[in-house]
Amino acid sequence: MIKKGNLRKIEAVVTDSKIQYNLRLYNILEPQEETIDLNALVGKPIKLSYEGNIHCVVTGKKIKKAYGEGMSWDAFENSPMADQSIVKPELSTAHLGIERRDLEWEVKHHVVPHFVYLSFTSDFKVGVTRYTQIPTRWVDQGAVAAIKIAKTPYRQAAGLIEVALKDFIADKTNWRKMLQNQTISESDMLAKRDELIKHIPAALETYVLKDETVQPLDFPVEAYPEKIKSVKFDKVPLIEKTLKGVKGQYLIFDDNTVMNLRSQSGYEIEIEY
Repeated sequence: MIKKGNLRKIEAVVTDSKIQYNLRLYNILEPQEETIDLNALVGKPIKLSYEGNIHCVVTGKKIKKAYGEGMSWDAFENSPMADQSIVKPELSTAHLGIERRDLEWEVKHHVVPHFVYLSFTSDFKVGVTRYTQIPTRWVDQGAVAAIKIAKTPYRQAAGLIEVALKDFIADKTNWRKMLQNQTISESDMLAKRDELIKHIPAALETYVLKDETVQPLDFPVEAYPEKIKSVKFDKVPLIEKTLKGVKGQYLIFDDNTVMNLRSQSGYEIEIEY
């Protein structure tokens, strides 16, 4: 089977704890109807080819270099999807009616319920995500377990809780360590959650969730890499290897190389399997 199109992040569906990964290619900006079942390809040879075409995921125009997961420079500079409030939610001002880049977009995406969560990726980690992105956000980060800590009515409040907790826990993932066979017990997750709640400022305590359960996540991986080497299409335009697993947004191959597909959004590729 051969399919061709532009990359976007891998789609994931969680049933109980099992993760089903599907790759949906795009015709520049239009999603293709059929998806590729990546779980079914684990343990099998695949061929990925890149011929040099990149299309901006916002405008669709052909570009020489992508910024911020598939954007042209103009889109990266102006799109609300690339605003600092995406990586620093405490900067969001949409709930005040103050525009940063596009108030209509920001109200739609920021003035809605957000969760502050604890996950275990390369280690314990705290994060913020929109209510529609759970458990997708956890899967994208390669978390083997996660639990909600707080629920806020808008993005900035969740960001303020995250900032308050950063002195006690990381808010970033070591991707190399994440791609190892990480494990964590439910009791350790709950204990860490209870510890963190103590550090939430009194003014934000009303948003704390106390009866949430731990969500375990089981990734489709046959074998984890030992000495990891990341590859990208810009330097390795042709890959013919056996797929050993998928974790986070990474494909894991049989020679200890890995590839982050989301980071190459907009790239036009051909996949043969």
